[in-house]
Amino acid sequence: MFVAVYWWRVHAGKEEQFREAWRRGTRRITEIYGSYGSRLHLDRDGRFIGYAEWPDEATWQAAFDRKMMYDDPEARRLFLDAIAESPPDGRPLFAMSVTDDLLQRRLPG
Repeated sequence: MFVAVYWWRVHAGKEEQFREAWRRGTRRITEIYGSYGSRLHLDRDGRFIGYAEWPDEATWQAAFDRKMMYDDPEARRLFLDAIAESPPDGRPLFAMSVTDDLLQRRLPG
């Protein structure tokens, strides 16, 4: 498994817009490019951190090379509109292979 970690700062008041657009885009990226999905976090400095899992680096790289474009232009527009700051080249903060996985998946409720 391969993991890519991204970050974004969002304009004040656009946090929910960003989260909804991120969810819509992530669903489409999963369907189109074969990712295993992602988790979105909020760090203590107010940045959103996205942790995306992929079957392998080659699958992620192919999606990254295509800029992970998906067929929901409104979600993409809302996502970009909400972002105040992110890495200029779109590269992940971390890109790494998983060596050991003890994360337990628990469904709510």
